[in-house]
Amino acid sequence: MQIKTPDWVKNAVFYQIFPDRFARSARVPVPPGIYFKPWGASPGEQGFQGGDLYGVIGKLDYLVDLGINAIYLNPIFSSAANHRYHTFDYMQVDPLLGGNAALRELLDEAHRRDIRVVLDGVFNHASRGFWPFHHILENGSNSPYLDWFLIQGWPLRPYHSNAKRPPNYQCWWNLPALPKINIKNPGARKYILDVARHWVEFGIDGWRLDVPEDIDDPPFWRDFRKVVKGANPEAYIVGEIWHLAQEWLEGDRFDAVMNYPIGVAGINFFGAKTLREYGKNEDYTLKKRNTREFREQIEKVYQAYDWEINYAQMNLVDSHDTARALWMVNGDVSAVRLTALFLLTAPGAPCIYYGDEIGMTGKDDPYCRGAFPWQNEGKWNTDLLDFYKAAIALRRRHACLRIGDFNILHAEKGVIAFERALPDERMIILFNRTKKPATVSVKTKTASPGSHFHSVWGPPQSQTVQDERLNDITIPARDAVILMNKN
Repeated sequence: MQIKTPDWVKNAVFYQIFPDRFARSARVPVPPGIYFKPWGASPGEQGFQGGDLYGVIGKLDYLVDLGINAIYLNPIFSSAANHRYHTFDYMQVDPLLGGNAALRELLDEAHRRDIRVVLDGVFNHASRGFWPFHHILENGSNSPYLDWFLIQGWPLRPYHSNAKRPPNYQCWWNLPALPKINIKNPGARKYILDVARHWVEFGIDGWRLDVPEDIDDPPFWRDFRKVVKGANPEAYIVGEIWHLAQEWLEGDRFDAVMNYPIGVAGINFFGAKTLREYGKNEDYTLKKRNTREFREQIEKVYQAYDWEINYAQMNLVDSHDTARALWMVNGDVSAVRLTALFLLTAPGAPCIYYGDEIGMTGKDDPYCRGAFPWQNEGKWNTDLLDFYKAAIALRRRHACLRIGDFNILHAEKGVIAFERALPDERMIILFNRTKKPATVSVKTKTASPGSHFHSVWGPPQSQTVQDERLNDITIPARDAVILMNKN
């Protein structure tokens, strides 16, 4: 099967937004008597802080200035949770976010700025308030929707279960608030596929799929792809799979997965001296990596997939499901900078978690979900923000950083170098994670003798290829150098 992924994704820089905590507008018609937590309250308090989609619209120009051209939104459909993974109406945007009208305006305004918008699809499980499950709660075994879920006993225990009396229906992670949808039921299956088609036809640019491995029905995901691509062949389908996922990326299901392994490899290498003890699973654990191990991990990830997939992977180090990158490295900004630059120069579509660019920090959920401090701009790390702007602009200026060939040229003693190359443009990217300047020579795989390279990142220097080598390139401590040759 020939693999084809959306071309726009290969040129994308994503920005992940947790809607309740990104920006609050005054445009949502909230009835009297409804109160939100104060903006900036500790995320440990849970509750709603009132971010909405009109608030996102109001910050689109900020995202344009940052260089973003794609947004990944955490769930936005009607829900009784601030994270909205407890969906009770898949056809309605949550009124607290502004409803369907707010999404319509967001899509129009984002597309006007050439920004794509990908929604979070939570199709393995719903909430107790999902209308067919509520129908069962009201009617018991007489409900015609009984087989939409996996009921194991009566009476149901949606609110009064415990370890001794667990939920008597299948639910995600044994949480009674999240009943699992029986995707093999024809009606439930059709409903979810209709939802997927509806919002693509509405104008979204793709789906990020929550816990897709938990839907143990490969034909469903093949049907899902047919429906989504039938509505828009350029729609992006990216699955939340934390490990290498070759079987999912063979052209018949997903375009990509959330490529955590590449981001974890970066933070484990560049942040090795300051890493905290932290792990989510076998594939996401902070562990000091030497240069050889870093190289091996990068090669393992990229060799696992067709290059059409590699260029479209969603590359990230942190998200709403992890601690923030700055927290992982105990506040070591240089480690965050180097990891971000690595993701912005390596193959795949980088994804920035909202606020990382200004130095937001926080440990694992819920503390990684703080409100964006628009009201405290004086406390932003503006040097870090300027760094992100410059690195994103570099990626967007140069096609070789997005779709160029990738070759590792050097990996020794804390220095790693790789080449990104197209026929008319090539770059040598060199990172020095050590605390002392380093001088190295590398052998290019694509430039001919006599080719001239000059700095586009880092201290000014120029190099001429001699015997296929660039000699004596100096890289400052905890920094990077990028040299470019253009025909």
